[in-house]
Amino acid sequence: MLDIKQIRENPELVQKRLSDRAESTFEIQPILELDTKQRELEAAKNKMQARSNEIAELIPQKIKAGSDPKGEEIFALREEGKTVKAQVAEVESQGREIKEQIYQLLLALPNLPSESTPIGKSEDDNVEVRRWGDEYLPQNPQILPHWEIGEKMGILNFERAVKVAQSRFVTLVGAGAALERALIQFMLNTHIATGYIEIAPPVLVNTESLTTTGQLPKFAEDSFRCAEDDLWLAATAEIPVTNLYRGEIIAAEELPIYHCAYTPCFRREAGSAGRDTRGLIRLHQFNKVELVKFVHPSTSFDELEKLLNNAEAILQALKLPYRVIDLCTGDIGFSSTKTYDIEVWLPSSGKYREISSCSNFVDFQARRGDIRFKEAGKKGTQFVHTLNGSGLAIGRTMAAVLENYQQTDGSIKIPEVLQPFMGRDIL
Repeated sequence: MLDIKQIRENPELVQKRLSDRAESTFEIQPILELDTKQRELEAAKNKMQARSNEIAELIPQKIKAGSDPKGEEIFALREEGKTVKAQVAEVESQGREIKEQIYQLLLALPNLPSESTPIGKSEDDNVEVRRWGDEYLPQNPQILPHWEIGEKMGILNFERAVKVAQSRFVTLVGAGAALERALIQFMLNTHIATGYIEIAPPVLVNTESLTTTGQLPKFAEDSFRCAEDDLWLAATAEIPVTNLYRGEIIAAEELPIYHCAYTPCFRREAGSAGRDTRGLIRLHQFNKVELVKFVHPSTSFDELEKLLNNAEAILQALKLPYRVIDLCTGDIGFSSTKTYDIEVWLPSSGKYREISSCSNFVDFQARRGDIRFKEAGKKGTQFVHTLNGSGLAIGRTMAAVLENYQQTDGSIKIPEVLQPFMGRDIL
């Protein structure tokens, strides 16, 4: 959520940065008008309250000075006091209504892109930062798509998953299930070794949790909901892990806090009809290892670079070619101020495909979820900065392994770092 003070004091700058996004229809004028009205009501209420307090003090003074407690003067003051109190109550009610209107309008506004985020309207304007692993590009000219080789080997079964659920689900069988488990364990071990604390959070989350991280109210159609219980299936571990600290004040010396979490993730993939209908790229249910950070505002952009490096380290260890993309203002997510995408090479399609997004949200999520920190010896509190990134999406990593490690005889070589988990070197 944006800071109403920032909107009030720098309206032109805020409007300009909102206009840099793909959707340029975000308007702050209604918020400014309501904010002005709210402050006018607050000033009127304070004036009325002062008069009410004055009357409350004046009545006993008058009586002490000799006025008749049942006389017209005291009666008139008491009646005025009742009127003023009623007016205060009415103004307070109007103020609450306007405050709620402002809150709902603020919820609908995305985060402001950072100054270092490239200006652009679509993914075509994204900027490639670097590539890694060209020496590991596969030389096999007969590489099958991962879903074909997976079904051929009997380790991926989409047909039976459809029977159990619907399309865009998969059943992993035998070595397929073992490979996914190996990837999860390898990723968790790697991140824990670099200082992340593992979390095993709930994957059913309440409405307030999705509101905090920015999925609600705008993206309700992208999530699966258990309406009777007001619970939602989490689309990413970012949601439950971030909300572990909702409404809390963290001691400054505890920052930074690094968490990693493996969870299943659930997404409707609304608006993606006809895209990636086969394979592991765009499923309704998939597994992911997520990295989440809570940091001091002064370090958040440095922490973003470290987060990106943590995610890259997994691909480097797996020797999977990839590139890093700096997303433009028209392609960053709703809650993000700056995002790097990591795209892994999928040789069957001859394309790099997203496998991780690493984002800095600055105080946007913390403001929505009231996550603060306090520095010793200083008055007041500040909002923490939150960051998160995939470290990595498991299904997409498996797809990359099945394609990049595919041998000419149709077997799959297991990446060296995964062999201890698998107990074998070939699928």
